Amino acid sequence: MPEIERLLLDNLPAPVSHYCHVVRAGDRVWVSGMVGIRKDGSIPEDVVDQFEVAMDWLDRALRAAGGLPEHIVKVQVFLTDINDRAKINPLRQDYFGKHRPASTLVEVSALITPQLKVEIEAEAILG
Repeated sequence: MPEIERLLLDNLPAPVSHYCHVVRAGDRVWVSGMVGIRKDGSIPEDVVDQFEVAMDWLDRALRAAGGLPEHIVKVQVFLTDINDRAKINPLRQDYFGKHRPASTLVEVSALITPQLKVEIEAEAILG
């Protein structure tokens, strides 16, 4: 059984519950759901701005575990309005480029804070 590393990162907002930002076991990495809450606790109003913040947190967590965007094999995106998919999709395309992960995108009734509109989590395999 590989050693399991559980990382809580100082440069990310503190978890709002009992979890860590990222877990690594051998060559597998799981990044917890990241949302658009800035380090100072503020939440942008626009879904695109929230997604940019969430993707920055996701990228920082992934890199802290030794991963890069091309190592991501699966993402799950949760939107409070499914129609926002078209707004955030260009950011996803820019981040992943030619390395398209498997993906699930669903509409949810709410996220952890009423102002939040999007959350993204990821799984990666390090080569």
